[in-house]
Amino acid sequence: MRRVLDTLYRAAGGLAALFILAIVVLVFAQVGLNLADKITAGLTGRGLGVTIPSYADFTGFFLAAASFLALAYTLRAGGHIRVSLVTQALGERSHHALEVVVTAIGLGMSGFAAWYMILLVLESHEFGDKSSGMVSVPLWIPQVPVALGLIILAIALADELVGLLRGRSASWTGKGENLLNE
Repeated sequence: MRRVLDTLYRAAGGLAALFILAIVVLVFAQVGLNLADKITAGLTGRGLGVTIPSYADFTGFFLAAASFLALAYTLRAGGHIRVSLVTQALGERSHHALEVVVTAIGLGMSGFAAWYMILLVLESHEFGDKSSGMVSVPLWIPQVPVALGLIILAIALADELVGLLRGRSASWTGKGENLLNE
């Protein structure tokens, strides 16, 4: 099961990276077109007028997908910002108990967000909601990766909570030790 979950987190992180790459390619292409337009206007007095329709909308959709798909991978890698001012003053058992509580709260919040994002995707599909850009995109399409990212985050937090309840330290600490058998 551990290998399956880790593969899921890495796959979501890989998809997030592909969406970031798509943003780079799209913006680079638009900048290239803008440059060609300026050069042509300087040489001939008239620009090409070529643009990628709704490129700003697409980069926004890709950014949302990348951000949410990367959440679980980043959690497991210890990349989320953590304020440890309080926890560094606690003993090991108190620190572990606080990690359990905080992880449970995070699981509840991400589960709540995932549930309502799924409902939003279904509602957007049912009503045929579309984006307002030059290229009209059904909104459920860019909403699906956001919902998927939240679902995978909830799975990662549930995975983390089970590990913490079994006495292991949090994966983001990098210790991987069982604290209850000390």
